[in-house]
Amino acid sequence: QVPLVEFGGGLVPAGGSLRLSCAASDRTFTTYAMGWFRQAPGKEREFVAAISWSAGTTDYADSVKGRFTISRDNAKNTQYLQMNSLKPEDTAVYYCAAEGGRTAQAMSVMRSGNGIDYWGKGTLVTVSS
Repeated sequence: QVPLVEFGGGLVPAGGSLRLSCAASDRTFTTYAMGWFRQAPGKEREFVAAISWSAGTTDYADSVKGRFTISRDNAKNTQYLQMNSLKPEDTAVYYCAAEGGRTAQAMSVMRSGNGIDYWGKGTLVTVSS
């Protein structure tokens, strides 16, 4: 069973909005930090945003700060990425990620992108100019 499944990718014009969802397979993930990464064609995967298990701490890449908002609903085992003011350079496959452990450590691992416990398979977001 795939532990994390992303939804909501698609084609959107520049300046538009899109909301991605990531559904976790069981309630274990309510104790995990969650995050989003993206990989554009020909580029390495990069950190986008992360949220602690309690939603008390969030972290964003500078490139999306002020435009994207990460949130989670532990009752639904789901996290979200609201993307506004989209730009063509936001075009990428977006991946959901989950990292266990203490909040500070989990958020640090999430920011680094190294050794993350679980990944989704990704959903494509295409922003047209």
